[in-house]
Amino acid sequence: MSELAEPSAWRAAGIDEVDKAIIRELQRDGRMAYAQLAPLVGLSQAAVRQRVQRLVETGIVQVVAVTDPQRLGFTVQAMIGVRVSGDLRQLAERLAAVEEIDYVVVTAGSFDLLLEVVCANNDALLELLDREVRSVEGVVSAEVFTYLHLEKQTYSWGTR
Repeated sequence: MSELAEPSAWRAAGIDEVDKAIIRELQRDGRMAYAQLAPLVGLSQAAVRQRVQRLVETGIVQVVAVTDPQRLGFTVQAMIGVRVSGDLRQLAERLAAVEEIDYVVVTAGSFDLLLEVVCANNDALLELLDREVRSVEGVVSAEVFTYLHLEKQTYSWGTR
């Protein structure tokens, strides 16, 4: 594996090829039983259990249920590009505290922040924009990129 494909952070965190194989399998099926996982990665069930527990306790892995917003009635998904004046980290922190905002990242480029939201409908998106984004002191502008179609979404960073 090349240096680009295996960041030094993996090595610093004590992640080896078996750990990556465990993570890869859990990314495919997070509910996989240890008895099923063990032979796939070449370990005993007890050893797999210990490794998974270590990965979770160190915060490297979170086992969560991922929902499909469309099937739950949330018909509008959007990325919001925000330009700000003032302290970026403070504003990012403020917006991250908004329950309806799922993703907040400080960026370099045309926008200072990117926010991802999932809303029931366009009215809910407009309410969120007016109440929680545009009205915040320091927000200069907000540009909405409504998702028309989600082609791909993965959670397989670093394990391919």
